[in-house]
Amino acid sequence: MRKFFQRHLPDSARVQQRFPPWLRGFHHPNLWHLHRRSVAGGVAVGLFCGLIPGPLQMIGAAGGAVLCRVNIAVAVLSTLYTNPVTIVPLYWVAYQIGAWLTGAPPLPHLSDLALPELHWQSWMTELARWLGQLGKPLFIGLPLLGISLAILGYVVVRLFWRIGVIWQWRKRKLRRGAT
Repeated sequence: MRKFFQRHLPDSARVQQRFPPWLRGFHHPNLWHLHRRSVAGGVAVGLFCGLIPGPLQMIGAAGGAVLCRVNIAVAVLSTLYTNPVTIVPLYWVAYQIGAWLTGAPPLPHLSDLALPELHWQSWMTELARWLGQLGKPLFIGLPLLGISLAILGYVVVRLFWRIGVIWQWRKRKLRRGAT
């Protein structure tokens, strides 16, 4: 898998040659190389930034990858776990975490998170009421869920990377023993 990605991702020299001068700061080796720390960190950054609302997820993941010096492509691709199907359950879990920590009443169903019916005359008050109902628990739960997902993603990638390396060592050892 690593070799597949290495063939298709640009290396640091190509990035430096092809990008405009204002993007040349993106040439740090960790931003493009695939090794265990860079990939695991990219997954962690992507999972954390995936909970950012709207189209800012990928921009946030790219910025976080540059700040943390982890693989940009992996960070951006890792944000794709959130989509119109998964975002409501993820925000519901975040709300439940925040409600548990703040003592707010938990929402009994996912349908309670649905936007109210908005009318021209009352859309501001309805939206404010809806945000007020979800506000504090959601804004506490989202970062905690993001941190939890980031830690879990980091550990899982490092674990699977380690298992893959051990498997390759054993395979190589068997191949050397057979010859």
